[in-house]
Amino acid sequence: MKKLLCLSFALLMSSSAMAEESWWNSLLNSIGLGEEVEEPQNAEAAAAQPDIMGLITHLTNNLNVDQEQAQGGVASLMNYAKQNLTQENFAALATQLPGTEGILSELPDISNIEQGGLGGLLDKAAQYNESLASVNDLKKQFDALGLDTSMIMGFVEQAQSYLDTPAGQEAKKLLMDSFTSLQL
Repeated sequence: MKKLLCLSFALLMSSSAMAEESWWNSLLNSIGLGEEVEEPQNAEAAAAQPDIMGLITHLTNNLNVDQEQAQGGVASLMNYAKQNLTQENFAALATQLPGTEGILSELPDISNIEQGGLGGLLDKAAQYNESLASVNDLKKQFDALGLDTSMIMGFVEQAQSYLDTPAGQEAKKLLMDSFTSLQL
């Protein structure tokens, strides 16, 4: 009977032990004789504070873009946000999303891009309207990266998805506020 009780106890301990530990270590830990094991870092804790590099990685993993296109696209979105938010709100965005100021150096050069047809008309109209000018620049920047302008909304949606964490809510709200007038 004693053997049956010991065997039952051993089976119970082995089936209820945590996946990372053997039943023996669980038993030793429960009576204070086990070794202290440092808890592995939780993936959620590691991703708690969103940042620009994490966003770029998220974009390359979820859209069919390379690293350079992701960086340029994020720089373009952040530049658009900077033009369409107050200085205080953009500063808050940069605080909530570290790397925001630095990514602006990756902004695609559009100085040599000339558009004909409707793009040329948009260039003319943009001279008289700041909101239209920032949309026009955003479209040109995506063109300069070799990305179709329809990808802009893909970038915006993926940015929303990446920032949809408890720590990313403020950055998400600020970024989405900057896109309220964005109509493509």
